[in-house]
Amino acid sequence: MTNKLNHGENYSTLVIHSTDNSFGFGYRKNNDLESDELFIKKFDNDLCNNLINDLNKFISKENLQKINKLSVSIGPANFNASRLIVVLARTISQQINCPLDSFSSFEIMAKRIASKNNILKNKKSFWIFKNLKRKGFIAGKYEICGNEKNSSDLIIRETILPKVVKELDSKELSFEATYDEFKYRFLEKSFASLPYFSN
Repeated sequence: MTNKLNHGENYSTLVIHSTDNSFGFGYRKNNDLESDELFIKKFDNDLCNNLINDLNKFISKENLQKINKLSVSIGPANFNASRLIVVLARTISQQINCPLDSFSSFEIMAKRIASKNNILKNKKSFWIFKNLKRKGFIAGKYEICGNEKNSSDLIIRETILPKVVKELDSKELSFEATYDEFKYRFLEKSFASLPYFSN
C-alpha cells in the first residue's frame, strides 16, 4: 500500500487519525510546513455522519482533488472510529486516485517516548502498550535506527506491529501509551515523525 514520494516533489498530503476518544485531520499543501492545517474533535453520538461533514468543512473539494498523498491511522484506538476512518480513507483514495498509506498510533508516539526517556543514547528497543479492559495488552515494539545524535533527527522503526499479548516481558523496556497528551499534537507528529511526510 505504501507509495513514497520524493521530497522535492510539489505535493499535498491529507492525514486522517483517531484515538480512544477523538478524531482529526491534517492537511499540508504543496509539501510546505507553513501551510499545515489541523482539526481535532471529540467523538459524538453520530460519528458516522459527522465524520463526513467535518471533513467537508475542513478541506474544500478543490483541495481534496489535489491530494497526492493520503495516510490513515489504523490504531490501536477506538475500534468503531478506526474502522470508519479506514473506510473513509480508502474511499477517498479510490475516488481521487492517490496513494494510501497507513501507520499505527504507537508509531507516532515512539519518537516522543524515545526522546523523552533518553533512549537515543542507549540505543535500546522498547515496547509501547495499552491496557485492555479485559486481561492483556495491545503492544508494539520499536527500535532506533541509525546514529542520530539529535533527537529531532531520530528515526524509529516499528519492528512488531501492535498486537494483543497476554503479558509483557518485565526485562524489556516498555511505556504505556498516553493518548490524552498525544491527541492535541498527533497530526504535527504525523507529518514530522513518518518518513514519507518529512522534508
